[in-house]
Amino acid sequence: MAEPERTERRLRPAPLLFEPSEAAADPEHFFDLESIEDPGELLTRATELTLAFRAAHDRAVEFQALAAAQLADPSRFDRLPLSAIAERADWTEDYARKMVEFGVGLQRGTVEPQ
Repeated sequence: MAEPERTERRLRPAPLLFEPSEAAADPEHFFDLESIEDPGELLTRATELTLAFRAAHDRAVEFQALAAAQLADPSRFDRLPLSAIAERADWTEDYARKMVEFGVGLQRGTVEPQ
């Protein structure tokens, strides 16, 4: 049976713009959402941000996996053991192993990006 097509990858999330440091310092301020009074507009913009953060998260995880695979590569003279990779990324050693495997799959093209 064919796997259903993932439509999330096709969505173009709203760009994440960095907030000025003075706005980010205000705990009530979040991408200017607090200033939107229309609930429909607020829902639309909050949804755009949610999708953008999810997409950013997925891409960051892919880059973590690629980096972990490179750091664990046995052909590197400066190869790190899984325990060191796990410590650097604040992972368990088991999770580091899975991320290395995921990264190797991404490098070989045998695993689809998230």
